[in-house]
Formats: sequence, C-alpha cells, structure tokens
Amino acid sequence: MNKLKLGVIGVGSVVREIYQYLYFNSHYSENLEIIAVADPNKEYRNWFCNKYHIKENFRYESYEEMIMECELDAAHINTPDDLHLEPTLYCLNHGIDVQMPKPTSKKIKEVHLMIETAKKNNRIFGVDFHKRDDPRLIELANRYKSGRYGELQIADWWMVDALKVSDPNYSPKFFASKDFAEKNNPASFLTVHMIDSLMMVVDLVPEKVKAIGFSQKMPSLSPIPVLGYELIDTLVTFNNGSIAHIITGWHLPNSAPDLTVQSSRMICSDGWVDLPAESGGFVEIHSEGHLWANPLFRTFEEKGNVSGFGISYPGKIFDNILNFRNNKLSDNEYQFMLNPFQTGFYTTLVLEGIENSLNQPLLSNNGVTFGSEVDLKDLLSRELGSEVSKSYHQ
Repeated sequence: MNKLKLGVIGVGSVVREIYQYLYFNSHYSENLEIIAVADPNKEYRNWFCNKYHIKENFRYESYEEMIMECELDAAHINTPDDLHLEPTLYCLNHGIDVQMPKPTSKKIKEVHLMIETAKKNNRIFGVDFHKRDDPRLIELANRYKSGRYGELQIADWWMVDALKVSDPNYSPKFFASKDFAEKNNPASFLTVHMIDSLMMVVDLVPEKVKAIGFSQKMPSLSPIPVLGYELIDTLVTFNNGSIAHIITGWHLPNSAPDLTVQSSRMICSDGWVDLPAESGGFVEIHSEGHLWANPLFRTFEEKGNVSGFGISYPGKIFDNILNFRNNKLSDNEYQFMLNPFQTGFYTTLVLEGIENSLNQPLLSNNGVTFGSEVDLKDLLSRELGSEVSKSYHQ
C-alpha cells in the first residue's frame, strides 16, 4: 500500500486553516488519497469538495454512510471537540484507523473507551497535539530529561489569543460556529496545548488541579455577548510535588502583535529555563498592519508546499497509520501510540479537572470564579473505577 485511502469527517475551520494544506500541499500529501468527505453542513462540504474536485457521489452528510459505502483505510475526524467519540468508535469498530485534532475528548471516560476499542479491534488512533513537533520543545525536553536543569519545581506557561478568535461579532468569522466561545473555553482550546507541552518536557503525571476563571470581557461584547470565560488560570500539582500555572485566554485586543501571544518559564532545582515561543518568528510592518509571522507553525514554501510543525505532526501520525496498515509498525510502536500520553488521556484528565473545579466554586466575585481543588486520582476512580484507574495513575 503506497497511499492511505482517507475519509474526512468535518471540513470546517480547522481544515480551512491547517489540514487542507496537509492533504494536498505538503510533504505528506503523496501518502494520502482523499476518497470522500462527510459533513452535515452543505456550505462547508461544497467549498472543500469543489476546491479539490471531490465528485458529487463522494460527498456525504453522514459519516456512517461514507464509512459503509467507501473503501477507506483511515478517517480524519474534525468534528467539534465534544463530538469526537461516536465517529471514532464507529470507525474503529469498522476497521478504520483514526486521527483527530486535540483534545481527544473533554471526558477521560471517553478517551479510555477509545483506547480500549482500538485495542479490541487491533486498530490505532492518533491525536494532533502539533506543538509536540515544535523543534524548541523537542530540544528542551531532551535537555530537561538529561538532568541538565535538575528537577522541576515551579512552571509558568501562558498562551493568550487575540479577541477575534472568540468574538462572535468579529467579521470575517474566525471559527465556523457562531457559538464557539459559548460551547468552549480557553481551557479546552488552549490549556490543553500548554499542559500537554509541559508534560512532554518533564514527563510527570498530574495529580491535582485548581482553576480560577474570569468572565468579565466576554459578557461585555456587543451586540452579541458571550456567556463564558475569557481567561483561566490553572494550578496543576504533579506527582513529584512540583506545580505549574497554566494561564490561557482569548481576549487580547486585536492590535496584539500576533494572533497568539505565548511564553513559558520553568524553575528547577538546578536551573531556570525561559521559552519565549514568539521568538521563533519575525515581525513585519506593511499595509495590513504590524504583524508577527510564525513560519515554524505553518510555512508556505516557494514551490507551493506547506510545512512547519502544524503540518508535520499530523503528517507523521498518518505515516504511522500507513506503516501500521503495511505491517511495518512494531508491537512496541503500536503500544506507544495508544499509551495515555500519546492519546491525550492525561491532557483530558487535566481538562476535566478544570471543568470540575470551576463547577464547584469556593467563591465568585465580580465575574471571577475561584474553583475548588480537584484530586485527579479521585476523579479517575469515580469515572473509571478503582482497578482501571490504577493503570493510569500509579
């Protein structure tokens, strides 16, 4: 098999901004054959299929119908975050391997079910946490694990987007759905990136979570207000006693130097590390304004190819699926792809802890919700049972 026969489930904003380039204009495109598309939204379905010449009889409203009628090896599931479970299980149970964007789910019970279903059917799935392929994080992880900085004590990672990402009044719409910011929050959209990146570096398991949510800017938006948080500060305690503040939001003025402003600091027993993520790009001043370009994430090359870690990480997952289909993935590599970190289980564990913390507030004042502390071991035990939870949290 030279190419993966791929069905695409959902062709909204994430496909428009990232995955269309992965499919058709990247180093990985030669390994992919887009067979069919399923999306209940006719407008989204047709923009993609018309642009890339997908025939009418391979355009589906229903992913079930697409899976049953088409000969596919894999599916790329680009539904909203809380709708990953059903199409993933359907694909895995029908012999189809899967990839999806982060987060895997907002519920650890769902991630566990995906893992168990993949193993039962001898299938695999991968999750696009594309920051794992950021060369700066890879280098930092290798240096940290060499003992260069000693043991993590305190970390401070933050990532704040411009308001246009979450503002339903902004035109043109940044995301496809008008109620995106009301159904989601900075934790599910951004905190998952930062905590996943930190765990990639330090290889520690989270044990406790406590969150503070700010809902002051979003309700003031006009003419459409948003009932939701614009900023969340999450305190995570790890199994070695270290702590991390993960601060994420999406309400910077649109005059911010970039769509996403981010940075991190790690204080360790034998050293200190700063990672100003935006230093990987360059500043430009031109007729459209004063902008920061970050080609590390998405680089438009001279001959039309698109590269960068936003393309390479999901591309490598598809390469692994192709190798698996060709019996070139070892048992150890198979187990690695389905371990709790690779599948985003621990990231979802933190995300569900944040939701529980904010839903059990100790105090609310002036739009600020002070959440209670959530013991993640207790959360695991409640959701999965004491015996199953031991396999995730030794």
